Amino acid sequence: MAITDDTRQQAEARLVAERDQAHAVSARYDRRTKRVIVHLHSGLELAIPPALMEGLADATPEALAEIEVSPSGLGLHWPQLDADVYVPALLAGQFGSQQWMARQMGAAGGRSRSAAKRHAARANGTKGGRPRKAQA
Repeated sequence: MAITDDTRQQAEARLVAERDQAHAVSARYDRRTKRVIVHLHSGLELAIPPALMEGLADATPEALAEIEVSPSGLGLHWPQLDADVYVPALLAGQFGSQQWMARQMGAAGGRSRSAAKRHAARANGTKGGRPRKAQA
């Protein structure tokens, strides 16, 4: 495949755009604090509990300790776990896919306790509780 001037210019433009994004220069797992530490090019360090990231919740410390940073610095990869994390998404508070994040948020919402939730449960109880499922 021949590389044209147009192709080269497009590649250079992508490189400049990626350079402006936050990217990792290194990453490690700290066993003492049980956190994945990501060092960004800006000097910022992120310390994230593995349980918050998709694919890392049940990982052993040995598996978490082996982290590869992509050449662009935009991705982290755990070879033993076959798990990948996009660094700019971490900064945006997205620790996994949309489906995984929705499941985490739904679980947290289901565990929440509030006055409104207690009131609704009591009101539902006075009506006889949750209706039984119809058998087909």
